[in-house]
Amino acid sequence: MMIEVRWHGRGGQGAWTASNILAMAAMYDGKHVQSFPAFGPERAGAPVLAFTRISDEPIEIHSMVYNPDIVVVLDPTLLGQVNITEGLKEGGLIVVNYKGDPEKLYETIGVEKGKYNIWAVPATDLALEILKRAITNTAMIGALIKAKPLVTMESIEKALHHRFPKPIAEKNMFLIKKAYELAKEV
Repeated sequence: MMIEVRWHGRGGQGAWTASNILAMAAMYDGKHVQSFPAFGPERAGAPVLAFTRISDEPIEIHSMVYNPDIVVVLDPTLLGQVNITEGLKEGGLIVVNYKGDPEKLYETIGVEKGKYNIWAVPATDLALEILKRAITNTAMIGALIKAKPLVTMESIEKALHHRFPKPIAEKNMFLIKKAYELAKEV
């Protein structure tokens, strides 16, 4: 079975990096993976997309993800500006950087409660507290794997240490664990 994830973020927030870390962790778990972005000459702050595919079998699809199983939103300001549910499979999972009233979240996304499985985490607050920067990508990985355990924590840690110098990898792993703890279904 293949799982397709679409990441929504803004330039500079690390959507593609998150996609790569998730894919690398899945690879360490013995899965077949793809990770790729969809952006042009956007500047920092412009909306960007990234995609991850994870499968038990070799992946023979080489196109964008049009009907994701999961949507991850790194920046809550995209809610209401971008149609994050476009193509999302019925009953799909949405993991969003959000704090506040769940009813307001459903209203902002424009969906009825129960149509999708929605999880939220205050990723910006956590990133500012731990990294001292509003880069929410690794916090969103923590929330994602709580909502749907696609990969093991051990593999995420390996992927982080492959991607970043040790001090940065350790801070990001702490952030992932904290986001994992705080993520909840809304």
